[in-house]
Amino acid sequence: MREIVLDTETTGLDPKSGNRIVEIGCVELLNHVPTGAVYHQYINPERDMPAEAERVHGLSAEFLSGHPVFADIAEAFVEFVGDSPLVIHNAAFDMGFINAELDLIGMTPIDKSRAIDTVTMARRKFPGAQASLDALCRRFGIDLTDRQLHGALLDAQLLASVYLELLGGRQHGMDLAANAAGKEAQAGNAEAGSSIAASGRRAPREHAASSEELARHAEFLGKIKDPIWLRA
Repeated sequence: MREIVLDTETTGLDPKSGNRIVEIGCVELLNHVPTGAVYHQYINPERDMPAEAERVHGLSAEFLSGHPVFADIAEAFVEFVGDSPLVIHNAAFDMGFINAELDLIGMTPIDKSRAIDTVTMARRKFPGAQASLDALCRRFGIDLTDRQLHGALLDAQLLASVYLELLGGRQHGMDLAANAAGKEAQAGNAEAGSSIAASGRRAPREHAASSEELARHAEFLGKIKDPIWLRA
């Protein structure tokens, strides 16, 4: 199963107010494991950079002016994500910006139903607790040393680790391995003519005492005064 963990950085909070995407970071997962394939792109927003936004991600208008505009990278981005589910922290925000950018250049928007929102997952798993990416990384012991500023690719990589933990972490993988091993063992026993039932429990077997064991027991009883085993 292929999934894409995605994050964006922007010039502000609302695309309807003229704010634009300035960075996209994506991490490919296969069966919930990072493959090493990533997509990362800085984008020229074709506008100024508000000071409050620059304080968050550290990307200046001057720096971004040397990078391509969204129209020039849109096809490569869409090709990378393909039709895979998108794992996003606060999905409504990033999906809103991505689809606004696609709409500006006449490309088909991405169906919002493809998004897996890790904020929603976190609030269900930990009701009442903080659900920010930083808070979840601290909860799961994920190293935040490199996160001095927000960055789309770094945040996507951190989110991939958080997503695995929200799914069950290492225990999640161990359960899958145990189930697979159990099925293989059952299949092997069935081929060998084992009496293991479909439920995984061994069929009951007889435990009658041997003649030697009965003789030793009778000898033992002869040494005991009024043994209860011989009472009517």
